Amino acid sequence: MKKLLKPVFVFLLAFLARAVIRRYRPHIVMVTGSVGKTATKDAIATVLATRFYVRSSEKSFNTEFGVPFTVLGVGNPWGNPFAWFLIMKNALALFILPNHYPNMLVLEVGAGKPGDCARILKIATPNMVVVTRLPEIPVHVEMYASPEAVREEEFSPAYALPAGAPLIIPADDPYALDNAVRTSARTISYGMAEDATVRISDVAFYEHEGKVAGMQATAHLHEESKNFIVKSSVGITQLLPVAAALAVASAFEISLVEALTALENYEPPPGRGRLFAGKNGSLIIDDTYNASPAAVEEALATLKIFPRAKRPYSAEATKGRRIAVLGDMLELGRYSVMEHERIAELAGEAADVIVTVGIRARAFAAAPKHAEVVQCESSRAAARALPDIVREGDVILVKGSQSIRTERIVEALLAHPEDSVRLVRQEKKWKQRP
Repeated sequence: MKKLLKPVFVFLLAFLARAVIRRYRPHIVMVTGSVGKTATKDAIATVLATRFYVRSSEKSFNTEFGVPFTVLGVGNPWGNPFAWFLIMKNALALFILPNHYPNMLVLEVGAGKPGDCARILKIATPNMVVVTRLPEIPVHVEMYASPEAVREEEFSPAYALPAGAPLIIPADDPYALDNAVRTSARTISYGMAEDATVRISDVAFYEHEGKVAGMQATAHLHEESKNFIVKSSVGITQLLPVAAALAVASAFEISLVEALTALENYEPPPGRGRLFAGKNGSLIIDDTYNASPAAVEEALATLKIFPRAKRPYSAEATKGRRIAVLGDMLELGRYSVMEHERIAELAGEAADVIVTVGIRARAFAAAPKHAEVVQCESSRAAARALPDIVREGDVILVKGSQSIRTERIVEALLAHPEDSVRLVRQEKKWKQRP
């Protein structure tokens, strides 16, 4: 029954969302790409809220369902018939009653299968597009003919831009740079490349009271430069959403200082390199939202250089280990074996202990030459085993594809159980799933 009703609901939601956009004509900033969309969307919305009445996608609502939910200003009804009734009621109210509708929408769009972006573009046409990283082997590639096909679809919102409209692209991404020249848009770049419009430099871990508490860097735009901090999360990938938001701000003539002031309280979304105190005096890097090869590679690079904890009242480092808890990377199709084997090499270089979670992740145990290896069949099994393994000074990276549910491992390792509300997938519907 659900399969029969889905096309009906998709059509109805698209119709209603399209009608709302035509009536209120908001300015639309569309965020696309393979890695970092949600954090980038959140940072952009934070900056634009200083000048506009902004509505942005909730969490990672980036599908043919999620985008209309954002346009209509409603949450995910899941399988609740009454909630679906409220959605229709809310949509009708937007047409019939006077409404103070947002004049700026920041919409995250995703491509899980061919045609996804095209369907979303029939609902909303962007006035600005922001592209995040387009890696060599993107997630969802098993649904496409090739990695190039995924990148082409993820970049496709840029082709819908009117001539001269702003196109924000990562200056360090060759695919984004190559595709940008095929548009008539006005390109603004961000990243670490020397020629980036918004350039970040002097990247380092941010420490507070002798402990790593985030990332810091310097942002440069034209003749302006200013230091900034991203709190509670680690990794270079946590700095790029800020750089993208600064690029968007420049398109709206919002100064670097004003934009960074707006971002002072910005924190990346749950499951993106977030730091938590772990059991037995350990530290957790919670990167459990999802796991594409590019994202795992970046997370391991962060773990590899993560500073060793200091002993209390001493400048001496502890003997804590770097532990990589890695779940299956899914939706890679024929690239799965190759990418798991490649990541295994990186894991062996970054970690003293490697914990594999799932069948595919067993490949991570093959390459390491010196690392201790622990293999678990599931996140539940790992959640039972790890609390007895970790010790003082350990830094524990936890990462895996969404379906592997590695947030359960983080929850089992938390020193303060009340921190679980800050993890991904804590809603009742997720908790009820196996």
